[in-house]
Amino acid sequence: MTDSIVLVVDDDPFIRRLIAMTLEDVSGFEVRQAGDGEEAVEAAAADPPAIVFLDIDMPRLDGIAACRQLRQAHGAAPRIVMLTASGHEQEDAALAAGADLFLTKPFSPLDLLRLVDELGAT
Repeated sequence: MTDSIVLVVDDDPFIRRLIAMTLEDVSGFEVRQAGDGEEAVEAAAADPPAIVFLDIDMPRLDGIAACRQLRQAHGAAPRIVMLTASGHEQEDAALAAGADLFLTKPFSPLDLLRLVDELGAT
């Protein structure tokens, strides 16, 4: 696992860019991006991240299934933050899959930075 890598996984390129720009500009993270759960699992296998921001509703492999696969492959690391626009309805399933935290969209860049600070990765 590389402490400075953050993997941002969302099928919405705008959300990926928002998170990437916020973290790169302020915290100095090396940000990698993936458009769905399958890409996330492949990217994490190639270069394990410290933190994964993982959307729940995505094509091919959804975030909950991807979270399960990441936990099976990497154990307690990385820290996984689940993202969703559907509110807290899916929180139980995300936490059961191994998510560390849950963040509801829309969120502000400041909220994102506070969350990363709480994870102890800044």
